[in-house]
Amino acid sequence: MAQQEWLYGLHALQAVIDKEPERLIEIMVLKGRDDARLQSIVNTARRMGVSVQFCNRKVLDDKVNGEQHQGIVARAKPAKTLDESDLDYLLDNTDSPLLLFLDGVTDPHNIGACLRTADAAGAHAVVVPKDKSGGLTATARKVACGAAEVVPFIQVTNLSRTLKHIQQKGVWVIGTAGEAEQLIYDCKLTGPMALVMGAEGKGMRRLTREHCDELVKLPMAGSVSSLNVSVATGVCLYEIVRQRTAN
Repeated sequence: MAQQEWLYGLHALQAVIDKEPERLIEIMVLKGRDDARLQSIVNTARRMGVSVQFCNRKVLDDKVNGEQHQGIVARAKPAKTLDESDLDYLLDNTDSPLLLFLDGVTDPHNIGACLRTADAAGAHAVVVPKDKSGGLTATARKVACGAAEVVPFIQVTNLSRTLKHIQQKGVWVIGTAGEAEQLIYDCKLTGPMALVMGAEGKGMRRLTREHCDELVKLPMAGSVSSLNVSVATGVCLYEIVRQRTAN
């Protein structure tokens, strides 16, 4: 496991300061940038005893491989990795849990966007397989706009086995698939629930699909065959929210 990682972006850094300030080792700020939000982060970091350096743009760009850092980059201790035991604890201590499973989604921008939507929709965790899936990278954290620090991101060894396990705990598993016969709007989506989203193009893997209680799809009226996974996740999660709220 890495001994440190680089974080960047105003939302991501503010979330770390609010939720996990002990992780911060050093903050690097773009010289000449002096907006109120960035200055607030710098002042808070200094009060906590975190080293603050002012650097030129190239230094910051090099730290994050040219990603959009918004003038602030931080060196931090890695976040705690969550696993099956954390999922069990969550299920045992949450009324009517709502979980988002991502099967084979590797793009950090999509993972970050899914985390952000999961937070907005009130999902209790995002679950991914340890292999053949993207992790919680600095890019994912930045795109998540702070959601990565508040929504548990749980990595499990075997996704289909985990689905079977949560079914035994009373969670209904809904999978999304283009070949499904029923639309998500025709499905009852209340109670303890897990929504499974597959990778763009390939969709869910066969074993994952076989462990779903129900398969649903979104109506596609245009010429495109599918939506970006983060967009589809938003549509599906908010249909669940609509039904849960109405119920």
